[in-house]
Amino acid sequence: MVRSPEFLSLRLERALRRAADWHRAQVRKGSGIPYIQHPLTVALILDRLDFDEDVIIAGLLHDAVEDTTATLDDVRAEFGDRVAEIVRHNSEIKHDATGQKRPWIERKRDHLEALADAPIEAWAVALADKLHNLISIKLDLAEDRPVWSVFNAERDQVLWYYRTMIDRCGAGDLRLERLAESCRSALAAIEAPGSLPADG
Repeated sequence: MVRSPEFLSLRLERALRRAADWHRAQVRKGSGIPYIQHPLTVALILDRLDFDEDVIIAGLLHDAVEDTTATLDDVRAEFGDRVAEIVRHNSEIKHDATGQKRPWIERKRDHLEALADAPIEAWAVALADKLHNLISIKLDLAEDRPVWSVFNAERDQVLWYYRTMIDRCGAGDLRLERLAESCRSALAAIEAPGSLPADG
C-alpha cells in the first residue's frame, strides 16, 4: 500500500483518538506513565521505518483488543480488514473459556505460534512493541524503578520470550532486520545491567 502524502489524515486522527479513548484509564507497569505512550511510540517507530498508514494504525491499536473493551469487529468496522488482521496477529488470548486468566507462559507460547504465519507487517508491529518495551525496561532499571516484580513471570522467562520473538520475527525484510538489531542491543544491555549508563 502506498503511503499517504498527507502529514495527518482524518483516518489516522481517528485512530489516534480511538487509541487514546480505549486506553484512557490504563498506565504502564512500573513507571505509572499513561499507557497511551506505548502505542504512540510503537506507531512512531513504524512511521520512522516508512511503513504505510495501515501498519501505523495497527501499531496504535495493537493492544486495544487484548487490553480494552475494543473488539476486532470494532477495529475492522472503522479501519478495514488489513488493520484488523495485523491487530489480530498481535493480540494474545488472555482468558480461557471460563473467563480465568491463562498462565503467562501459555499465552506467550500461543502468541509466538500465532505470529508464525503472519505477514511481515504483523511482525513489524510485534518487534516495534518489543523494542519499546525493552527500552522502557532499560530506562526503568537505570532509574531504579521496579521491573521484574511487575511481570507475571520470572526474569529469565521474560527474557526468553523477548529473545524468541526477536529471532522469529527479525528476518525477511530490511526494516525487520533493523528492528531486530535494535531489540538485540537493548536486550543485551538489560541482560548485563552493569553495562547500563547512568542516564539509561
